[in-house]
Amino acid sequence: MKRLVTIAMACMALLMVGCANQIKDKKDFTNFNAAAPRSILVVPSVNKSLDVDAPNYLLTTLTIPLAEKGYYVFPVHTVKTVLEQEGFYEGERIHAQPPEALAKIFGADAVLYVTINRWDAKYAILTTVVTVEFDYKIVSKNGVDIWEAKKTMQYSPDNSNQQGHPLAILIASAISAATTRAAPNYMPLTKQANYQVFMMGPDAIPNGPYAKESDQK
Repeated sequence: MKRLVTIAMACMALLMVGCANQIKDKKDFTNFNAAAPRSILVVPSVNKSLDVDAPNYLLTTLTIPLAEKGYYVFPVHTVKTVLEQEGFYEGERIHAQPPEALAKIFGADAVLYVTINRWDAKYAILTTVVTVEFDYKIVSKNGVDIWEAKKTMQYSPDNSNQQGHPLAILIASAISAATTRAAPNYMPLTKQANYQVFMMGPDAIPNGPYAKESDQK
């Protein structure tokens, strides 16, 4: 009997730990809901990768998921042009500006900052691993951090289903890896990262005021 009680107490302890972890992992949207943004300003990103074109590619992928969540998103290329006219050309300098000032220029309710930590393809003879890694942060027009997330996505060509002579398979795998390294396609990974961060899971931002009725339910 004593042994059964001990086992039951251990199970209850594990259950309590599990519940505590769930509560701890749950995203706190208090500041986000208090700010209740209707419009989001997407500014050029900080680029810590070696690809100078990465910020421009990333910028083109951020509007759609935010708009689908029900927010008005200022046209990113127009925003970039206006900021350049104000003398802000680099992401580092833009991110260093007070969010209140940036929001005021466009009349935005919140500002989205994204930092590119990785945007690379690593070659390993028979495979190439393409990786993107981003830090996301939304700040209200009053300068309050209301949401943040981090996302890493990777892709490597799958040659496991190839059939035929082993040497031919090795040659095909090497060619595939070299091709991927020479011209890696970051866009599918980037779009998937944005979709998962903004649209799915516990970190996804709440629906905005312009979300479809089916999404509001």
